[in-house]
Amino acid sequence: MDQKIYVFDTTLRDGEQVPGCQLNTIEKIELARSLEALKVDIIECGFPVSSPGDFNSVVEISKNVTNATICALTRAVERDIEVAAEALHYAKRGRIHTGIGTSDSHIRYKFNSNREEIIERAVKAVKYARRFVDDVEFYAEDAGRTDNEYLARVVEAVIAAGATVVNIPDTTGYCTPWEYGEKIKYLINNVPNADKAILSTHCHNDLGMATANTISGVMNGARQVEVTINGIGERAGNTSLEEVVMTLKCRKDLPFYTDVDAKQIYKNSRLVSTLMRMPVQPNKAIVGRNAFAHSSGIHQDGVLKNRESYEIIDPMDVGVNDSVIALTARSGRAALNHHYERLGIHLTPEELDGAYEKFLSLADTKKDVNDSDLLIIVGVNRNEAARKIRLKFLQVISGKGSVPMATVKLNIDGEICTATSSGNGPIDAAFQAVKQLVNRKIVVEEFLVQAITRGSDDVGKVHVQVENRGNLYYGFSANTDIITASVEAFVDAISKFI
Repeated sequence: MDQKIYVFDTTLRDGEQVPGCQLNTIEKIELARSLEALKVDIIECGFPVSSPGDFNSVVEISKNVTNATICALTRAVERDIEVAAEALHYAKRGRIHTGIGTSDSHIRYKFNSNREEIIERAVKAVKYARRFVDDVEFYAEDAGRTDNEYLARVVEAVIAAGATVVNIPDTTGYCTPWEYGEKIKYLINNVPNADKAILSTHCHNDLGMATANTISGVMNGARQVEVTINGIGERAGNTSLEEVVMTLKCRKDLPFYTDVDAKQIYKNSRLVSTLMRMPVQPNKAIVGRNAFAHSSGIHQDGVLKNRESYEIIDPMDVGVNDSVIALTARSGRAALNHHYERLGIHLTPEELDGAYEKFLSLADTKKDVNDSDLLIIVGVNRNEAARKIRLKFLQVISGKGSVPMATVKLNIDGEICTATSSGNGPIDAAFQAVKQLVNRKIVVEEFLVQAITRGSDDVGKVHVQVENRGNLYYGFSANTDIITASVEAFVDAISKFI
């Protein structure tokens, strides 16, 4: 029988430690609810003693989340544990996550202590935490560089003291998959009471091996994985939730499963990216823009004939509508014909040959071959100039204490149309006004701002991806006024399907 792997999400704690990505309490509640819908088992919400904001976030999330266990981090310090217990007062299921460094480096330089004293402090912290909650997790910080024999003594002692979960962090991302798996295996085989607690993985990605180390840990006896959405976190990040979940789901030969609703993965990835203002790299596994995009003619032909030729995951399994057959100079006739069929144009083999020659000439000089280009190639006059939507006027009102408002004028088929709307911010208000004018159901799937120059007069480039009737459309713009650039990019995307 397959064994359940518990998913411990630390996006709101370890993930939020990325510089510039801090969230306020309202944003944390929104993300926590989304993680609950994703069906993770444990949500680590913060480090309550560190700041009033973290304390309040744990309190409010405890009130708003029902199904997932709510976890709060502490050091092996009584005051930390007391504050965490207070913050978890409203949690339906609360967990205190306490611990201390166990590597010789941490013991000597961080604590100016010795091995025996560290074990005493660890045991004391676990026992104290058990006064407040039944579920106590202990972390052996820098376990990746801790001698296995000593680590086994620590693990045995904290389990005897009442720890229900023991976290074995590769804090610096130093281990190889073989080393980390052997470490978990050693603990399973050499800690007499190892069956009394769950061993957990917590791997960092400094050498790019976090996911591999985590899977190796699971295969050697760990039954909890500590992960973040998009793999965000300190330095090079943490283990990516989506990579671990989909590895266990995709590899049918591995006898493990999680309760995560994989169809919610892409939605959560976009939410984290938006709230933390941290773009997902296009080639990021599972959730990157190009994760299911194909540009090679050989790959495109194979995918069109049988998706599994080049895709081991159905994009819909993670909440992505479909694969992307990108038109580039490397695309073949099959991909080109696929796009013409999508546009309702059926070409004979001879017509396709002629269109393909023209397409290659265009693709060699243009990065993005769009639907309008394809129509022109086959002589279909869509009268693009008359149909194109253009932004004529934009005015926004925003500031502390005011409700963001935007007035937008668009030229639609030669007619000037005006709308005014409010929103969560000036950009959202402007987008809402545009939606009123075009009167279509439009979902913003991706919103990315990149700096081109430096300084207060910085030029910002905006990329917007929208969804309409199951199809994705892209828009671009650049301007020193980032709000104007955002609206122009939004309009550019919409103009491709209106």
